[in-house]
Amino acid sequence: MDKLLIEGGRRLIGEVEVSGSKNSALPIMAATILAEGVHRLGNVPELKDVETFSALLSSLGCGVESVGDGTLTVDSTEIGEPVAPYELVKTMRASILVLGPLVARCGRARVSLPGGCAIGARPVNLHLKGLELMGAEVRIEHGYIDVRAEKLKGVHIYLDYPTVTGTENLMLAATLASGETLIENAALEPEVVELARALKKMGATIDGEGTDRIRIRGVEGLNPLEYTVMPDRIEAGTLMVASAMTRGNVLIKNCPHEYMDSVVTKLGEAGTEVEKEDGGIRVVGSYPIRSVDIKTYPYPGFPTDMQAQMMAMMCMSTGLSVITETVFENRFMHVAELKRMGADIMVDGRYAIVKGRERLSGAPVMATDLRASASLVLAGLVADGQTEVSRIYHLDRGYERLEEKLRCLGAEIKRVKE
Repeated sequence: MDKLLIEGGRRLIGEVEVSGSKNSALPIMAATILAEGVHRLGNVPELKDVETFSALLSSLGCGVESVGDGTLTVDSTEIGEPVAPYELVKTMRASILVLGPLVARCGRARVSLPGGCAIGARPVNLHLKGLELMGAEVRIEHGYIDVRAEKLKGVHIYLDYPTVTGTENLMLAATLASGETLIENAALEPEVVELARALKKMGATIDGEGTDRIRIRGVEGLNPLEYTVMPDRIEAGTLMVASAMTRGNVLIKNCPHEYMDSVVTKLGEAGTEVEKEDGGIRVVGSYPIRSVDIKTYPYPGFPTDMQAQMMAMMCMSTGLSVITETVFENRFMHVAELKRMGADIMVDGRYAIVKGRERLSGAPVMATDLRASASLVLAGLVADGQTEVSRIYHLDRGYERLEEKLRCLGAEIKRVKE
């Protein structure tokens, strides 16, 4: 396994470009199951999760090829046995996204219950409830979800919670259902909107994406897709925090700023200068960092995927910050590792009280999940001495060559073998 070695204290200065969005690429890759033919996707990030999802599509009979420069082709002319095995699904919760399109196209699917980062319970019951309403027979046994339906039918589905993958899975299934499906309390995330745009390019009839009422009118068939994946707003936010924490001056190019109001607002409250500029967003850090309170919510609220990164920044603030996590109940696992670096944090249930300190100290730390790993890298950028971040396979699931991008901005960071 690899680890990162970081020497803190370097200002980040320069330009950096944001990669394609993991959380957009994966559901769009799942959409290729719906239509026979060769699909061509651009701006697909080179990530472990994309590699895993490609292997999953290959196991279903698709031909998947990376042709360079972020372009991926998927030949879904033939779908074999519609089974997503445990060996591939166990590491990535997004694997559940093959369930809806497999049932829609093949009339059946057998998908292992998914795994992924251990940040809290993320049940798939809303996915299954929606499919049952659409006429599917659902069984769970021996760790697998078995779903069968001769033909899905359009229905009215109300989601008890605006689940992102649940909304996406049901959208995918509904494109080939008979009649009209209305999904209420749907997720508003930009990645859901992107999936709807991709599906419409394939010939789907969808309206209401970006609102809590998405309407899908089923069609007889869809066409192969050619689509460019949106930039990753969480990577962009992580780079923004990196510049802010290090008192840097960084132009972040290919930044989806239209989807980042909550992050930009909180950085501004902390004293960071954030300005739109031709080609991206310029982020100029200031000292001292002002403490701000943060409460995570589904989009357009502050993203849970940015909570750990902002906590690392608040560790260096001048006052007291209260961070409230409302989305996942176990997303403070990075706290123990930040405390190893001298952070002053107290956790009480879904609340973390962060007392800012003048400095952090480098230490050996261990990543526990994807965004926690990013927070430890950010803390290492400002800590005195050397920080050693192990188990960075978590980082590689969602960040494309993050250490290379930081190094180009002046960070002293390198990847070495454990």
